[in-house]
Amino acid sequence: MLKEFREFISRGNVIDLAVGIVIGSAFTAIVKSLVNDVVMPPIGLILAGVDFSNLFVPLDGKTYESLASATEAGAATLNYGLFINAVISFLIVAFVVFLIVKSINKMKRKEEEKPAELAAPPRSEVLLEEIRDLLKTQRS
Repeated sequence: MLKEFREFISRGNVIDLAVGIVIGSAFTAIVKSLVNDVVMPPIGLILAGVDFSNLFVPLDGKTYESLASATEAGAATLNYGLFINAVISFLIVAFVVFLIVKSINKMKRKEEEKPAELAAPPRSEVLLEEIRDLLKTQRS
């Protein structure tokens, strides 16, 4: 069983998947920073200073100054601003993945468009052509 597990782990697909997960988690941090620190501030400025991460509805009916204060008070909240941030993050990740897949497909198409090199004809065919050519020259 240990040998079988070792073979499973050493397969290329499992290792590729592990590398993809590690890179994906690092990429998630980059996208989160892009959304929170680069994309959302200008959008908030355009929308009169609205900070999406601080948009929420307290479910206990009380009024709170911020999401942090509501959370600190232990109030149940509907955090639709955080959901908006998550949707924007998803759209950015989906767009980046789309661009990557599109560029990979473009490279594959270019390789497919390259003319295939003609293989050398078999030796017997070359010999038959030489015989044919010799017979032609003898008849002339």
